Amino acid sequence: MKLLIADDHPIFRKGLYDLLEKEYTGCTIIECETGTDAYKSIVEQQPDISILDINMPGLNGIEVSKKVIAEIPKAKIVILTMYKEKEMVRKAMNNGVSGYIVKDFAVNEIIECINKVLENRKYIGSTLQAEYNELSMNKKEHAVSDLLATLSQAELKTLKLVNQNKSSKEIAELLFLSEKTIENYRSKICQKLGLPPRNNSLVLWISENKEILALLTEF
Repeated sequence: MKLLIADDHPIFRKGLYDLLEKEYTGCTIIECETGTDAYKSIVEQQPDISILDINMPGLNGIEVSKKVIAEIPKAKIVILTMYKEKEMVRKAMNNGVSGYIVKDFAVNEIIECINKVLENRKYIGSTLQAEYNELSMNKKEHAVSDLLATLSQAELKTLKLVNQNKSSKEIAELLFLSEKTIENYRSKICQKLGLPPRNNSLVLWISENKEILALLTEF
């Protein structure tokens, strides 16, 4: 396995190096002091996971992650920083990073984070998880609410019944409409939600947004 550490504080970097070397015997660990060097090293050496501070000379950690993931979408990046603000967490996660940890808890969380990221899972430090979930939920809820506001009442009724796992035939019977009319409603819903014209696209969208749909009182 190959890991990269980018941090301009040599003492912290050395401590993290020793911790990772002890945990992952035989692992190759690349060290960088600047964001610019980190970006070049990640692109050239493509480590399994890159651990980046945010404040670094040259490019900061957020900028590095954004540039790297644009070039290497499968790159796995963990932000390890003193920044605890949920907006910073949101910005990092929206840029495609795989993990976000506060340095105060690095010793307790970094190994768990790396192991989860290696399994292609996301990891956010325990002290940040609740606030990040709340922020993500609110943002997604508003976005879905805006989309639902574009639907007609008939389309909303159809969507509600699709959400209850009803087929087009069953929905038609419940609403006293033809099955063709229901299929037209489903097609219009997909268009308004920007979904691809596949038979299961609406069902998949509902599956991904079930918690939000349940929270929308007007739905």
